[in-house]
Amino acid sequence: MNLKLQKSKIAFLQSAISITGSKSETNRLLLLQALYPNLTLENTSNSDDSDVMFKAVQQSTINNQQSTIIDVHHAGTAMRFLTAYFAIQENQEVILTGSSRMKERPIKILVEALHQLGAEITYQANEGFPPIKIKGKKLTQNKVSLPANVSSQYISALLLIASKLENGLELTLEGEITSVPYIKMSLALLNEIGVETSFVGNKIIVNPKFQIPNPKSIIVESDWSSASYYYSIVALSEIGTQITLSSYKKNSLQGDSVLAEIYKDFGVETVFNSNKTITIAKNKIKNQSRSFGTLIFNLQSSPDIAQTIAVTCFGLGIGCHLTGLHTLKIKETDRLEALKTELTKLAATISVTNDSLTLEPQVLPFGKDLGRASISTYQDHRMAMAFAPLGLKTSLIIEDAEVVSKSYPTFWEDLKTIGFQIEKQ
Repeated sequence: MNLKLQKSKIAFLQSAISITGSKSETNRLLLLQALYPNLTLENTSNSDDSDVMFKAVQQSTINNQQSTIIDVHHAGTAMRFLTAYFAIQENQEVILTGSSRMKERPIKILVEALHQLGAEITYQANEGFPPIKIKGKKLTQNKVSLPANVSSQYISALLLIASKLENGLELTLEGEITSVPYIKMSLALLNEIGVETSFVGNKIIVNPKFQIPNPKSIIVESDWSSASYYYSIVALSEIGTQITLSSYKKNSLQGDSVLAEIYKDFGVETVFNSNKTITIAKNKIKNQSRSFGTLIFNLQSSPDIAQTIAVTCFGLGIGCHLTGLHTLKIKETDRLEALKTELTKLAATISVTNDSLTLEPQVLPFGKDLGRASISTYQDHRMAMAFAPLGLKTSLIIEDAEVVSKSYPTFWEDLKTIGFQIEKQ
C-alpha cells in the first residue's frame, strides 16, 4: 500500500499523542517473563516485532519437547534474543528462520559466543546466517568473549539468559563498545527483577538467579524511537507548535532519549510533566546562523534516530555530519545507502561511508513540484516514518507504507489526528 502525503500543516498548535511501550524494553521483558513466569508487564509495545516475540515464546511453551519452526519475519531483535533463549530450553529443538532480508543478516558472532558456552546450534543454509537449528540444553560454561563493536543485540541476548545459567555469566567485550545504552538497558531490567550484575571496564558479570520469589510487575516506558518522528514534525513546524506525548520519564533507560538534547539545536524544547507526559514545543532557534550551517552528532549510542535527524536537517536546509553509524549497514536495509538514494530524489547533496553520513546545507527545493517524489522504504519501518514529517514541506508518496507496523502500527492514523492529509494511492 502506497500513501500520498499532501502538503499539510499541523491543525492544532497543541496536540496530544499516546505512544505504546518501548519495543526495545518490551522485547527484553518478554524474554525475561518467559524465564520468570511470575513477572507481569504493563504498557507493552503493540509492534509487529513484539508480537513476534510474544508468539514465539508462547509457541515454545505449547510445543514443549517438540521440534518447532519459528518464523520471526523481519524482527532482528527477536532473531537475536530467541537464539539465546532457545539455546537454554532443555529438550526443545527449534528452527529459527525469517524473511529473505533476515537470511542476509549475520548471526555468526552470537552463535559462536553461545558455542563457547556449550550451546548446540547449526546453520541450515548459509554459514553465519539464518535459518539456524537450535537444540536446547543445560549450559554450564560461564565465560565468553566477543568483539565490543558488534550490534548490542548480540550482547543483550547473552545477558538476558545469563541469570538462568548454572554459574551465571562473565562476558568480556574486546575493543570499543558500541551502543552502551542498550547494554545498560538490559542490565537495568535484570536489576529491576532482582538479578545482581556488574559492568566495569569491558567486563560484565551477571550472577545466577533461578527464580523470582515474589510476583513482580513492570510498567514499560513509551518508545523514544517513536517519539523521534514528532520531534521532527515539531522542528519543521511554525514557532508555538506543541505536541504532548505519553508516557515518558527523565531518567529513561532508552538511548534514544538523547533526542531531548539533540533537538534543542532545531529549536525544540522538551518539558517533562508530572503526569509522565512530555510536551515538545517549537521555539526560536537560539543561534540563527545555524540555519544554513552544519551540525555534527555522534550517534554511536543511538543509531536508530539517524534517519530522523538526517531528514529533519534536510527539511530545515541545515547540513549535518552524523557518525557512529556502522550498525546501520545490517539493519532491515542498508540504511545509509537507502537515505542517500531517497534524499537524492529530493535534490539533496549527500554522501555516506561505512559509518557516517554527510548532508550539505542548501536552499530547499520545495518551491518546485516534488509532489511526484516517491520514497522507497526497503521493508524498513524507520525509512517510512523518518520521511513522513516532510509532508509539512511538500507532497510526497511513501511506498509500502504499512511497513510501519513493525514498530508503530497506528503511526499514519496518529499523524492524521494532528493534521496530516494522507490518502491511499
